[in-house]
Amino acid sequence: MTLLELEEVTASYGPVQVLEGVSLSVPEGGAVGILGANGAGKTTTLRAISGMVRAGGRIRFDGRDIRGLGPDRTAALGIAHVPEGRGTLTQLTVRENLRVGAYLRKDRKAIPADIDYCLDLFPQLKERIGSQASALSGGEQQMLAVGRAFMARPRLLLLDEASLGLAPSTAKNVYDAIRRLRVESGIAMLIVEQNANLAFTLVDTATVLETGRNALTGTSAELKGMDEIRRAYLGG
Repeated sequence: MTLLELEEVTASYGPVQVLEGVSLSVPEGGAVGILGANGAGKTTTLRAISGMVRAGGRIRFDGRDIRGLGPDRTAALGIAHVPEGRGTLTQLTVRENLRVGAYLRKDRKAIPADIDYCLDLFPQLKERIGSQASALSGGEQQMLAVGRAFMARPRLLLLDEASLGLAPSTAKNVYDAIRRLRVESGIAMLIVEQNANLAFTLVDTATVLETGRNALTGTSAELKGMDEIRRAYLGG
């Protein structure tokens, strides 16, 4: 079953057109990647889905038209967005950030168990549970951002450049945890990532954007086998 569907989505910032007609779909429980060079429209695609930028075309979530709803309403429908730059609440502690992630939930009694799950998923955070987010390393802040998004118990996770600025070993640890989260929770994921090697360890299919349009779409295995993908994104 298709959970998210984009058809010929356009978006602009003022007079600058960024998306020229992007189409993709994410199945229930699936993981889809968006690859592309800087300025290709990857981040803007996620922003269009979560209502952070004015968009044209069609954006449907669970069969409902969500184009233009805005971040609060899309979050309430079950879409969690981890933006580039993490967006943690720096003056709050790790535990407080996780609790903020659950602010829309009605099942309040289940929240402590989900906090424990996040701390099991990211053991580094358990050691820093009372620390302000501003005192965390970049990798720990990324872990906290993913954990906070999970605390909303979303049906779809939008993840923007989770490896950005992280050491290779830290980025691998973050992706290992996200992979485990996908397997254990069944949350569907749409993942923007510059590091295609990491992305292909997680996603089933991917779309390559060029100047705001779809350039290539295929399974991870198909894309990894293409010379142009290896040269541009895999260091081959």
